[in-house]
Amino acid sequence: MEKIGNQKIWSYFDEQSEPRPASNSAVRGGPGHEVTSYFDLAKKIAELQFLNRDHVLLFRGQGCDFRTTKNNSMLKSRIFRLEGKKVPSKGILEKRFKNLRTAEDELIARYTSEKLKGSDRVKRHRIIRWAFLQHYEVCATPLLDVTHSVRIAASFASNGNETEEAFIFGFGVPNLSGAVTASSEAGLQVIRLSSACPPDAVRPHIQEGYLLGEYPEITDFGPNAHYSYYEMDFGRRLIAKFRFDPANFWKSENYPKASDAALYPGAHRDPLLQIPVKIKKRLEQETA
Repeated sequence: MEKIGNQKIWSYFDEQSEPRPASNSAVRGGPGHEVTSYFDLAKKIAELQFLNRDHVLLFRGQGCDFRTTKNNSMLKSRIFRLEGKKVPSKGILEKRFKNLRTAEDELIARYTSEKLKGSDRVKRHRIIRWAFLQHYEVCATPLLDVTHSVRIAASFASNGNETEEAFIFGFGVPNLSGAVTASSEAGLQVIRLSSACPPDAVRPHIQEGYLLGEYPEITDFGPNAHYSYYEMDFGRRLIAKFRFDPANFWKSENYPKASDAALYPGAHRDPLLQIPVKIKKRLEQETA
């Protein structure tokens, strides 16, 4: 994908209290701008969305800030993440992509046999299959989970986090249109899960979920040889990085944190949960 910043971007990227013109490298390499509360974060996000009017902001919450060897924030899709602390080998990547293809085939079969809404979309569009498999955590895909909701992102970063630091990453993406927005200029596509997934898939709607992917799609390890490993990093679209203390961030009762139970509705509320469970069993049988 193309690195953001050919156009001027504005960000909070150090201890300064006001946003300033910034580079993607300064944001990625910085410690993250500290915010003290959800309201503080929301105000600063509003300021950045106003100043960066050529981009739509999407967000990701994490309990830590993973770094490259150059000490920049590293935000890779699961299929390209490190194996331990090492760059994944050709053999490991081939195995991951084979696993993905098996899961896709099984997803098509399940959708067809159970006559679910959207089965035609699932058959025709690989990116829709990836979206389902990624969001339901079936297997590694070339996509990265993000959300349009700052509150949802901050909740993901906070839940189960017993440390004194959590992070919110803000990505600049092109203007969105329809279920899938593809930009050849940015080398990026954005999947809006509320449009891509059927209404029975409750989780994506509750989480206001989106997914980021390379454009054109990296469909196998073969075409991947034309890309450098460092290019396949969504940190290249980073406009802002915030850090906060989860223990104090949600003190105001006016802005409650979304619980895990709210973010991950059970099977009685999300009937599509049965499909990822069955696909995972199939994958376990394949690798046994």
